[in-house]
Amino acid sequence: MAAVFGRRLRRGAVTTAVAAAAVAALAASQAPGVTNTPRDERATSESTPPPAEDSATGNSPYYTDLPPLNTTPSNPVIGDPATGGRDPEAGLPATLLDAYKKAEASLAESKPGCRLPWELLAAIGKVESGQARGGRVTKDGTTLTPILGPVLDGNGFAKITDTDDGAYDGDSTHDRAVGPMQFIPSTWNTWAQDGNGDGKKDPNNIYDAALAAGRYLCADGRDLSTKPGLHAAILSYNHSQEYLNTVLTWLEYYRKGTHEIPDGTGGLPDDGDLSGGGASAKPTPTPTPKPTKPSGKPSGKPSPKPGDSGKPGGTPTPKPTPPKPGGGGSETPTPNPTPTPTESVARLKDGGTGKLTAQAGDAFAERVTVRAERASGTPVAKAKVKFAIVGDTDARFAGGATSVTLATSATGRATAPEIKAGEKTGEFTVRATVVGRSLPGLDYKATVIERQADALARTGDKALTCVPGGTFADQVELKATYKGEAADGVAATATFVASADAAADAAAAAKGPYFKDADGKPVRTLKGLKTDKDGALLLPKMYADDAAGTYFLRVTTAGGATVTVELKVAAA
Repeated sequence: MAAVFGRRLRRGAVTTAVAAAAVAALAASQAPGVTNTPRDERATSESTPPPAEDSATGNSPYYTDLPPLNTTPSNPVIGDPATGGRDPEAGLPATLLDAYKKAEASLAESKPGCRLPWELLAAIGKVESGQARGGRVTKDGTTLTPILGPVLDGNGFAKITDTDDGAYDGDSTHDRAVGPMQFIPSTWNTWAQDGNGDGKKDPNNIYDAALAAGRYLCADGRDLSTKPGLHAAILSYNHSQEYLNTVLTWLEYYRKGTHEIPDGTGGLPDDGDLSGGGASAKPTPTPTPKPTKPSGKPSGKPSPKPGDSGKPGGTPTPKPTPPKPGGGGSETPTPNPTPTPTESVARLKDGGTGKLTAQAGDAFAERVTVRAERASGTPVAKAKVKFAIVGDTDARFAGGATSVTLATSATGRATAPEIKAGEKTGEFTVRATVVGRSLPGLDYKATVIERQADALARTGDKALTCVPGGTFADQVELKATYKGEAADGVAATATFVASADAAADAAAAAKGPYFKDADGKPVRTLKGLKTDKDGALLLPKMYADDAAGTYFLRVTTAGGATVTVELKVAAA
């Protein structure tokens, strides 16, 4: 069937006669989910975005091609020998099929009440990008070239001013829908996911985009196994009755059977060369020219009519194809555009980053700095660099962010914001990548160590004495510091020892003073102690057995600070 390039307009969608007839036929024959639900049927909760600016796609264009109708025997159906036993439209590129199914599995675990079917993601992927241009993706699921919708400047589409400084779509004036699931940058920033576990959240990666789309569709506690929940989810993605019907049609079609095909071998929607017009997979539609009125003057020789070969008995020739959206005709070629700063980057190099180590709860003294270069080695200014914290850590950039995107300076340098360590110790990675490119990034190992003290002292000097079998009247109070400042949250261990000599055996004494555990039993070593917010540490009460003599209490902290306190047990 002839394809129709849909336009999402903020005040309604333009539905052509061809698409309308096809939807009507499908509604009657093979797609019971296609209805004439009013356009106002949409999710109304606060977390469901309103039209255009906060929808998933910003109401950018979408494909309205429909699957083959199963209304006559002449139409290909699954199992038809004329198509090799399989309907080519039912073939899904291997990587995309894998991404859709993994997103379904992930959401079945994290949002079991949503009941998201992977076929819905496939239907939206078909409508939004023609399955990433027929599966033209890398092995990890990233599109070979960016898929960008038209500029949302209000000229035939919604007007959405820039929200990402061009980080995702390369446009610092207006937003554009990005990737195989066509997220606008503001929506991606809210719903972004790492679907393939590579530490990145890339709208151009089908694993990331499919999982993000699934979470978006499952918002507001929707149950997609119900008709209201399913329709509300699709309308939240794009507020158009035509869009709803088109997605439902593909959903029902895929539910009837699909098969896997190699990446890059899928068909493209029939509305123009998707690679034309730059990186945009869905170029802004161009109107079909109106026919020219006849001049009334006969020409020297009659022209053959469309569909006529011009020769008696000749084979009819096909009618001329009208101009297709996004070009692809014989117009004057557009000059090659000047590469953007992002496109000019050939590599990232380290900009002199030092060792990244910090105590738990402290800010890292060093910051990650990188330099964007062309192949010639010259710096690239205004390129977008993303810094991301990757790994099992609670370390964060300022404001609690785990990633931040910055533009390089005139010298090509970008420096990540200060990172503050959390309470979780261990290693994590700070990753720097060029936004919108598949260039190798730079990984920096960062380490969070436990809080430390470099000095420990008793706050009082009163002698600590006790009679045999008695209780010490005073408790030991200490103050821990690090570089002269109070050291809070520092772990400490207190042990009764037989000698004040630090070089002597530090094993706990077998007799003399002791603490009590939770059951009231004597213990001579206490672990897991921690200083308070002022660096103070108050030890529990101490008791003496019947052995008189001089004893010592040694307290050590993380970082090596140590203090030894003398205790005496003697008769009154």
